[in-house]
Amino acid sequence: MTKKAVIAAICAASVLTFSSAAYAQCGGASWYGPGFNGKRAASGEIFNENAMTAAHRTLPFGTKVQVTDQSTGNSVEVTINDRGPFHGKRIIDLSKAAATALGFRNRGVTTVCLQ
Repeated sequence: MTKKAVIAAICAASVLTFSSAAYAQCGGASWYGPGFNGKRAASGEIFNENAMTAAHRTLPFGTKVQVTDQSTGNSVEVTINDRGPFHGKRIIDLSKAAATALGFRNRGVTTVCLQ
């Protein structure tokens, strides 16, 4: 790796860290998995419904987000690797694993805050 590439990577990591640390959003959350498992996510990764990942409309791929369910207080950390949700006013689509960890998989939707 060249010196220029290392500097660019450090700058990008700094921007992502600063951006995500200052980011906060609350709203609806849903989950997805069946039907998408094993297919490519928007990031190019193969989607794994058992991984702690999520889809968000605008956050950069690779951003780590703390998701807190407002009805239970449970929190998980997920990595953004896909785009969505594209339904209603939902702000995030979580993997099946993340929805299970938060405890809302059987309900299908919940209200969360992202940090």
